[in-house]
Amino acid sequence: MKSSEIISLLPYSKPFLFVDELEEITEEGAKGSYTFPADSFFYEGHFKEFPVTPGVILTECMAQIGTVSLGIFLLKDLFNENGKVALTNTKIDFYLPVYPGEKVRVLSEKVYFRFNKLKCKVSMYNAKDKLVSRGEISGMIKENE
Repeated sequence: MKSSEIISLLPYSKPFLFVDELEEITEEGAKGSYTFPADSFFYEGHFKEFPVTPGVILTECMAQIGTVSLGIFLLKDLFNENGKVALTNTKIDFYLPVYPGEKVRVLSEKVYFRFNKLKCKVSMYNAKDKLVSRGEISGMIKENE
């Protein structure tokens, strides 16, 4: 399955799609990137006169690249655009802010995938290769019938 196919199967669209590119995806993990447009809706008012990407948006980017994309890849023979994905658990630590216009890179490593529950260790890095955030993200994937 090609990266472009996986991205097209993600259950998100602009302005809530936080995947520009999937650089690598294997049975064991995923690598991808996203650039946060400076005019994104969530910068208005977060924070006044000093916009920073909200942690929940960083977590969502990590989940879309590192967990959901990997889940679609793992179920490639069974998954299509009607598949269901549900985030079940996150534990993320944040170390650096991400500013408008900044590009991030997300790396994930599969911890386990059983009974359609996927758990991954996920890390995010900025363009200077500095650790922005890391943690674990779990989700359930319902195959189409």
